Amino acid sequence: MRSQMREIERLISHYGESHKNKTNIFIHAIAVPSIYLVTIGLIWSIPVFEFMAEMNITWAHVLAIPTLMYYFKLSGPIGAAMTILTIAVFAFLYWLNYALIGTGYAVWEFCLALFVVMWILQFVGHKIEGKKPSFFEDLRYLLIGPAWWWVHWLKRMNIQY
Repeated sequence: MRSQMREIERLISHYGESHKNKTNIFIHAIAVPSIYLVTIGLIWSIPVFEFMAEMNITWAHVLAIPTLMYYFKLSGPIGAAMTILTIAVFAFLYWLNYALIGTGYAVWEFCLALFVVMWILQFVGHKIEGKKPSFFEDLRYLLIGPAWWWVHWLKRMNIQY
C-alpha cells in the first residue's frame, strides 16, 4: 500500500512542477475539471449498440470503470473523489441532454466547443508558466490532472491522499 502512495505522490509532485504560477493554477482549477467533464461528454455521445442503449449504457460508462480503477489503484481517497466527480459529470450530462432537446444542439457540440476553449486556456496558462504540459512527457498525466485538482481539496479537508 505504501508504494502506491509513493507513486501518487511522485506523479502529483511532478505534475505540480509545471503548475506553480498562480494564474496557471487558477486556469487549471477551472479547465481541468471542465476538460474531464467534456471528455466524458464526447465519449458519452458516441453511438452505442442497441443492447447498450436499451440499458442506458454509453461508452463513457464502460470507460469510466477502468479509469476509476486506475485512480483507486493510485489512492483510495483519490479514487473516491474521482468517483464523486464522475457521478456528478454523468448527472450533468443527463441534465444537459434534456436541456438541449429542441434547441438544435447536441451534447457533443457543447462538449466539443468547451473542450477547445478549455484546452486553449490551459495552453495559455502553460505559456504564462513557461513550462510544457506534463502530458507531453507521459500521457498518464492527462489522468493525473484531475487527481491533482482533487489533492488541493483533500488537503483542505485534512484527508491524506
